[in-house]
Amino acid sequence: MSKPQQQPVVTVLTAPDEAEPPGLQAVRARAEVRLACDEASLRKSLPGSQVLMVTDFRTEALAAAWPSADQLAWVHATSAGVDALMFPALVDSEVRLTNARGVFDRTIAEYVLCTLLMFCKDFSNSIRLQMKHRWQHRDTERAEGQRVLVVGAGSIGRQIARLTTAVGMQVHGIARRERSDDPDFIQVHSQADLQQQLSEADFVVIAAPLTAATEGLFDKRVFKAMKKSARLVNIGRGPIVVTDDLVAALRAGEIAGAALDVFEEEPLPPEHPLWSMDNVLITAHMAGDFIGWQQALTDQFVANLDRWLAGEPLQNPVDKGLGYGVG
Repeated sequence: MSKPQQQPVVTVLTAPDEAEPPGLQAVRARAEVRLACDEASLRKSLPGSQVLMVTDFRTEALAAAWPSADQLAWVHATSAGVDALMFPALVDSEVRLTNARGVFDRTIAEYVLCTLLMFCKDFSNSIRLQMKHRWQHRDTERAEGQRVLVVGAGSIGRQIARLTTAVGMQVHGIARRERSDDPDFIQVHSQADLQQQLSEADFVVIAAPLTAATEGLFDKRVFKAMKKSARLVNIGRGPIVVTDDLVAALRAGEIAGAALDVFEEEPLPPEHPLWSMDNVLITAHMAGDFIGWQQALTDQFVANLDRWLAGEPLQNPVDKGLGYGVG
């Protein structure tokens, strides 16, 4: 990789209602920084910019403003998912793409472990009973020995496997290709084996990126393949699950419950039936967000910016053909 000019131009694209990311002073010490928050401001900022840092993982502004990118060499997404950036012009270009792989892995895994234990120990009902000042003894499930299927055996899935294994759960994974010697999973099965593995899992955790292959993957056919006692956890992307089919499966007792951090429509409308289901846990797309996460994202970008300035290979490259990070 050729070494860029000493004072590159870095544009930072945020959501319209988002404050400037913390820690940008470190970027300003290395480059000219331009701020954009929508298509119009991005069109003005992109000419002459070599680097783009995107903090709005839902943005459509970049695709619309792409013709203004006359010198862009590298786009960095401060999120693990990059589905909003998978538009043809960027995918087909020579522009490098990186993501925030690693920043959220452990905290997302902690969230998943928490939800699994909440289901096993019936904490949702305990909280409801406490609010009613009602003493009601119940027997609850053991977590140890239960089978967890992690759909998406990448870096986040690996952390989920490590934490759930630590409490004695039996963890299998689903990936594009089978891996029989994975150090963190009992077995990583291929996508073709999904239906069979669903029928054996007590918990199914979606940790896959949103791609053409995973959009709408969890539909009524998949829910019918799951155990009636199984619970679903989605910390991947909302559109991987067909929400109407999930609601129908929960109502029909085809699955026993769900913990959902991501949704097809965000925010989830207040009138949506998922809110009132006793066997559903809902959080506001926050599974990975820990105190200080925004600073951590900037720090990660600055470290990669130093590599780019030195002409070194970038960390966390995204395979634009696959639509997710590869290392």
